[in-house]
Amino acid sequence: MDAPFLALLARGAPAEAYEGPVLAARAEGRSAGRIAALERAKLAALRVRAELEGRRRREAELSALFETAHDLAGLRDLDAVLRAIVQRARSLLGTDIAYLSLHDPDRGDTYMRVTEGSVAARFQRLRLGMGEGLGGLVAQTALPYVTDDYFRDERFRHTATIDAGVRDEGLVAILGVPLTLGMNVIGVLFAADRRARVFEREQIALLGSFAALAAAAIDTANLLTETRSALAGLERANEIIRDRSGVIERASDVHDRLAELVLRGGDVHDVAAAVSEVLDGTVEFTETAAPAAVAASRAEGHAVRHRDDWIAAVAAGDELLGALVLHGHPGLDPVDQRTLERAAMVTSLLLLARRSAVEAEQRVRGELLDDLLDARDPRLLRERAARLRADLDATHVVLAARLDGTAADADREAAARTRLWSAASHLAATRHGLAAARDGGTVLLLPLEPGTTAGDVARRTARHLGTAVHEAVTVGASAPVRGLAADRQAVVAAYDEARRCLDALRLLARSGDGAAAEDFGFLGLLLAGERDVTGFVDRTIGRLVAYDERRGTELLRTLDAYFACGMSPVRTKDALHVHVNTVAQRLDRVARLLGDDWNTPDRVLEIQLALRLRLLALPAQR
Repeated sequence: MDAPFLALLARGAPAEAYEGPVLAARAEGRSAGRIAALERAKLAALRVRAELEGRRRREAELSALFETAHDLAGLRDLDAVLRAIVQRARSLLGTDIAYLSLHDPDRGDTYMRVTEGSVAARFQRLRLGMGEGLGGLVAQTALPYVTDDYFRDERFRHTATIDAGVRDEGLVAILGVPLTLGMNVIGVLFAADRRARVFEREQIALLGSFAALAAAAIDTANLLTETRSALAGLERANEIIRDRSGVIERASDVHDRLAELVLRGGDVHDVAAAVSEVLDGTVEFTETAAPAAVAASRAEGHAVRHRDDWIAAVAAGDELLGALVLHGHPGLDPVDQRTLERAAMVTSLLLLARRSAVEAEQRVRGELLDDLLDARDPRLLRERAARLRADLDATHVVLAARLDGTAADADREAAARTRLWSAASHLAATRHGLAAARDGGTVLLLPLEPGTTAGDVARRTARHLGTAVHEAVTVGASAPVRGLAADRQAVVAAYDEARRCLDALRLLARSGDGAAAEDFGFLGLLLAGERDVTGFVDRTIGRLVAYDERRGTELLRTLDAYFACGMSPVRTKDALHVHVNTVAQRLDRVARLLGDDWNTPDRVLEIQLALRLRLLALPAQR
């Protein structure tokens, strides 16, 4: 009686397979007593299977914990240990994703350190403040929390940023346990699913064990770092006397190198590379260094230490341009400190010089486009354009861009327009085009790449400028313009068309979008500088024309009769002298060719207009 179930146990069959012997006995017409005995044997086998599964699971959990503890004992790479912990936690709990966040003492929040199974970039960059989201609640209370439906759980404070990241990742059920060192919470370990799920008590305890090991790994790494720093400090103290002459030589060397860089027009990366070599470390220029350290350096006028780094503010008058950061030199010699400060001063001079050059080029590009818009002879401007790497003989698109927000006062509005012009000028310079401020907005002349439409350029430009200025920017585009060097009115007419498209977008409440006349359907005929009737007909009913010509059908004639009969299939079949089913079949074919929304009011208007325009263009075939 037990034999079939023993065989199932031996091969590790799934639970549903244990119904097989019972179902077979019933199919064979076995006695009720035998079937009952098989049911009892099945239940006993399932209990044995569950016990075996539980033991295997516990063995796997203990093995994972042992392996993690072994990794911790031989800690060499903290990131590798933390990744192993997160990977094993995800595997054993069977979740879609597991991740670990650590406390940032400088910012007072937590940041993502390790993720496993994550697919959303915004989620991987999330930062959680104390008390924000489920993780912030765990960090604040030092207690584990679990939710089976994140967005419906009101126990913790939801924020737009965190909810957006969780929504990108598609998470629903989340379990978080604290990483604690003594009385302090240093981070949170999470396991999460993209579907509703109830985490069992044993799973919460298992994740807590992994969290304890992760905290121990971090503590061990911190102790190792502190020990290494202390040893480095002792070694440095012994080397100070021997290195004094070397330091003075390096100071002289870097002075000569920086002077040479200024004379030959080097950039900030050349300065960083030169100082890195002289100071035997890694120096980088950044605009996002630790704010408190940069502020201290700027106020004191000296480089300041930040953890194991040294930071020297790069400033010009009241304007902060960034900072030079020397990594991994906690015991910087005073002479080397002054070397870093001198390099920061040289960096500010180079940045100002580069800014002046960029602003000068932007002005030149703007003046050239202004001359084109003022209908000056383009042939006289060809040489000026060539110096700016702008080819007036290429095909271009003229774009009119304008901010959609309303500033609180005139100064803020002027500042916003300046930001828009600066972003447009940078885009034009990178695309070998031109840009200028005009009529309260910005006008751009950009080359049209092969395979790209004017509407594509307008939408891409609207997105790019909107991202650059952090405000909605609406962009209207002209049709492609050719022969600028031969026609002095070409740019003027194209700019007028682009402005009409810009005004149409704003009237249609499409702020922050970009479009050309071809994107407005029949309205594009009114917006375009030249009436592209053939293009409009082809975009609207071109598939029907091609189908009739290829198949010898009468879809166009049927559609014309259908509109003439008030869109009544019954009256249409009388007008065409065909069966009503034939009319229905032809209209179905029209829907497949033009889309299911072909008979909406807006589409009907465009299709009727296209039919009339085609007949006007082909009078001999009416």
